[in-house]
Amino acid sequence: MQHNGWDHALKVTASGTGLVGHVGAVLLRKAADQAGLTAGLGGALRKKGSSPVFDRGIVLVSLAAAIALGATSMSDIALLAHLAPVLGDAPSGPTVRRALDLAGTAAMLDKIARARARARAHVWTLTEGTPAGFPWLAIAGKTLTGWLVIDLDATLVTASSDKEGAAPTWKKGYGFHPLGAWLANTREPLAMLLRPGNAGSNTFTDHKQVLAAALRQVPARFRRKILIRVDGAGASHELIAHLLSMSSARRIVLFTCGWMITAADEDAIRQVPADAWKPGTGQDGTAEDDKDVAEITGLMSRAGNWPDGLRWIARRVKPSRRHLRNLTDHERKTGWKYSITCTNIPSSGITGVPGSHHPQYIDTVHRQHAVVETDGVRTAKAMGLRGLPSKTWQVNCGWVIAANIAADLTAWTRLLGLYDIEDLREAEPDTLRYRVWHIPARLAHHARQRILKISPGWPWKKAFLTCWQRLCVLPAPA
Repeated sequence: MQHNGWDHALKVTASGTGLVGHVGAVLLRKAADQAGLTAGLGGALRKKGSSPVFDRGIVLVSLAAAIALGATSMSDIALLAHLAPVLGDAPSGPTVRRALDLAGTAAMLDKIARARARARAHVWTLTEGTPAGFPWLAIAGKTLTGWLVIDLDATLVTASSDKEGAAPTWKKGYGFHPLGAWLANTREPLAMLLRPGNAGSNTFTDHKQVLAAALRQVPARFRRKILIRVDGAGASHELIAHLLSMSSARRIVLFTCGWMITAADEDAIRQVPADAWKPGTGQDGTAEDDKDVAEITGLMSRAGNWPDGLRWIARRVKPSRRHLRNLTDHERKTGWKYSITCTNIPSSGITGVPGSHHPQYIDTVHRQHAVVETDGVRTAKAMGLRGLPSKTWQVNCGWVIAANIAADLTAWTRLLGLYDIEDLREAEPDTLRYRVWHIPARLAHHARQRILKISPGWPWKKAFLTCWQRLCVLPAPA
């Protein structure tokens, strides 16, 4: 093997001074401060009769920043130690654990939720003032202006050791089964409930609790038009009845739910005339040649057992090779794989969205729920929820909140500082870490100022500087 000599006369030491790594933490901390979250959490976690050395709001925000940078345990807070000349002393692992133990109590979780909601309201107000504006969702080429889209979904978190609340899961694993609600518009985690591994996928009380907590995170003036999406695993008769009851004179609540197909539903599908099947619509608004959609509301024999105001949309696709063994007899006979969506989107469609009454559009709206697996669940697991670090339930509840705050700070930084940076405004956690959060710098002092000097050769230096400057001029909450 030919040696190219790149390491000739190269010496490695640990004697560097004035060096700072993972400088992206200053963006996350700045976003938290400007949103009023750091101060809000400090007030929420204040405990009568105690005077901790570290403000608990700073402890929780510091841990959230560390999680965004890649921390997977409480001891990983040490990552921020080398940022002490910039952010101040970092809390220790035991300090973090005490803060999480306090944050995991029911009373504190409610106070933290209130602080997050106030900060979120301020961030959304600031977002409306940016050139990009608030990110209204676009589905099938049509923008749902004024509509917030909330996705409910559960996921499995594996426990590699015995932990309080861990239990066997339906996938024959062992761990936890948290249920969360994500806002598709901004990719923020609005609420999350930590549950044992054997918790049901369609437990109504859990869905009701998480949905109520998610709506409390939404500023009042944004609650007028809500679209909720749930997959078939989470749908139940009670949940659909509850979703139907949520609309009022001041609020429109629409929803789409997955549907468990029975033999009676297959009978309804058999009755669909051949010319009633229409090509499905892709997320870009174009027709799909190999996927068809038809409304089967009038053919559903089970419709009488459900509340009024519901519609059922059937979809058929050519099954992939891995789905062939899971087909029903009817599907094998027809050569199609079927799915059904239940919705209360009326025949007049979604207000302000022309053409949204068509079955093809409703089908596309519900299929877009799949992004929660990437923008929601995968992001959550990339930021602290791939595993829970403690043996105690209460500390792990606190960790879940810290992980959610990490996702909040990441989303807010994108919305307020990176909204026009093409390859960063919708970037996933690993991309942000590689390009922005993990930037190294040198800390210099001049004229009583501290100056972080980023390498002029760093490809994303301009994006970093732009984000910092934008965050610095944001008005703090009143």
